[in-house]
Amino acid sequence: MISLKKLVLGLAAVGMVASVAAEASAETVRRYNYATFSWETLDASQPQAQRRIQSRKPAQEFMRREVRIQTSEKPGTVIVDSSKRFLYFVEGNGMATRYGVGVGKEGFGWSGTMKVGRKAEWPGWTPPAAMVKRERAKGRELPAYMEGGPANPLGARAMYLYRGGGDSMFRIHGTNQPWTIGQMMSSGCIRMMNEDVEHLYSRVPVGSKVIVIGPDGRGAANVYAELGAARSPNVLEALFGG
Repeated sequence: MISLKKLVLGLAAVGMVASVAAEASAETVRRYNYATFSWETLDASQPQAQRRIQSRKPAQEFMRREVRIQTSEKPGTVIVDSSKRFLYFVEGNGMATRYGVGVGKEGFGWSGTMKVGRKAEWPGWTPPAAMVKRERAKGRELPAYMEGGPANPLGARAMYLYRGGGDSMFRIHGTNQPWTIGQMMSSGCIRMMNEDVEHLYSRVPVGSKVIVIGPDGRGAANVYAELGAARSPNVLEALFGG
């Protein structure tokens, strides 16, 4: 017969093992919060944390999709509509790939025509002097330089926008804050989900034309009109050319 002491010790050991196993299986998600410029850690095994993570995904309308488009711009042109929070890559033949984007917050919106001056994978980030001064006034000290990587605000890829041969200081870049897609939160740069910016980056060479429509939407009608989502091909039509 097992003594009471052995039973208690056995149960305690089982409890410790279960506790360690639970701790080992707890999946933590570590994210960098650019609003506070600090790390935050979420325990993904907790329902509350799962809801927080899921709620940070962009709305379905901002997911990448093929759409029909009317434009006189040449294939390969990038059109950003800040008012609708969409970026279009013109395919030609009346088609475009539409991506959801985050744009400049109030007072940081802009419009104009640029060119991609250079590109970088996992770019480093040097905060502009104006941003450093602005954040310092709020009691936040920005790093002088941040190496490229998962914590970097420029995300996985960056396309640097030039005007008149010089760097405009605006970029199309990735972010590991996908919940900001569809919102006005940046200092003027165009944010994309990392998987989307990688997809666009592979298609846009240096020298590509970029048209940015401002947050008021004026001038959009002179640049493009979206005609709706691309129709899925009918199987019989695909087979017999109907």
